[in-house]
Amino acid sequence: MKVRVDPDICQGHTLCAMTAPNLFELSDIDGHAHAVDEDVSADQETLAKEAARTCPEQAIILF
Repeated sequence: MKVRVDPDICQGHTLCAMTAPNLFELSDIDGHAHAVDEDVSADQETLAKEAARTCPEQAIILF
């Protein structure tokens, strides 16, 4: 599984980083999230899905 955060949609609610801190981090510049690494390990897939589900803007793309 791979993950991305659409920077045009993300509003920096931080829910993804709180849900999956190993997968997402927040920019010091604008507070928006980005994926630490596009590749999600098998043991982190559930957290990636939960982060995508909880994103109010639906900015997290799983593929």
